[in-house]
Amino acid sequence: MADTDPKTFTWITEAEVVSLINLSGVIGALEDALRLEFQGKAKNLRKGQTAWTGGSLNITGAQFTGAGFSGAKVWTNVGGKSAPLVLLHGSDDGQLRAIVEAVALGQMRTAALAAVATKYLAADDADDLAVVGSGKQSLTQVAAVNAVRPLKRLRVFSPTPENRTRFAAELRTRYPFEVVERDSVAACVNDAPIITTVTRAKEPFLTAEMIAPGAHLNAAGAIIRGFAEISADVVARADMVVVDSLEGCREDSRELQSFYDGQGGDWNDVFELKDIVGRGERRKPGTDLTLFKWMGVGLADLAAGIEIFRRAKAKGLGRELPHPGRATVDLS
Repeated sequence: MADTDPKTFTWITEAEVVSLINLSGVIGALEDALRLEFQGKAKNLRKGQTAWTGGSLNITGAQFTGAGFSGAKVWTNVGGKSAPLVLLHGSDDGQLRAIVEAVALGQMRTAALAAVATKYLAADDADDLAVVGSGKQSLTQVAAVNAVRPLKRLRVFSPTPENRTRFAAELRTRYPFEVVERDSVAACVNDAPIITTVTRAKEPFLTAEMIAPGAHLNAAGAIIRGFAEISADVVARADMVVVDSLEGCREDSRELQSFYDGQGGDWNDVFELKDIVGRGERRKPGTDLTLFKWMGVGLADLAAGIEIFRRAKAKGLGRELPHPGRATVDLS
């Protein structure tokens, strides 16, 4: 049951979010949430999305009734800019508990999904990451992998030389591992045991022949319907394909649709991350390629939001605002 004054709700700002929780905290909250989902104690709401030229409206949500919460994250993305909010309601009374500003939350949530997948699917000794893309999500994706597989080397590719040089320079100021720039996708991923793609590509650029045996791939971009980073032969080659939401990927992931709907693959062979975490499964010896593809799930947003709300209440942070009132509708 949520511990709050029913006459007010808590508004938590971006600055308060980053003061209350770090990536490791979100990773832990997500793992716990995935175990609850596996046990049937939490349920994800499939992502809703409508897109237009240059933008998209997105809604994710989940219920954690055992913990006393349900809620959603909503945002409109236009040209890479958005102002997302997480709304938490009490599952016992339907009343608003909190609104959390969710730019930083979303970055950490997205990174946490990659971290958990990498923890369970990448080789134990993997310490060399290739990242394709240098946008705003790339830094948190590197942090995610480094949190569960401490890196000795990072390779970076972006099609714009100035962007990859800037990104590499920033990484060198943050981390002690070696950072090297590559001038093509193939050169970047060559022999890499972990690969992360995080771009806004509309057409596939990563093929199976580029990927070394034994690698793990986090396909972090192409979360808008119709976009794609990886080709169907990558999916076909993977010994294990894991997703955040099977229903969501069947509906919206062009990359998986190209193989499972277009080339006779069987969707029953695809695992959800909750099953991997819930059963404590790890990469098996001799595995060739593992792939984690995610489109974004409300379970991750809500897991982070609930943990942030709890920490805010414990530390007296957040602004208490009057609970939304009621008014009589004029039906004349």
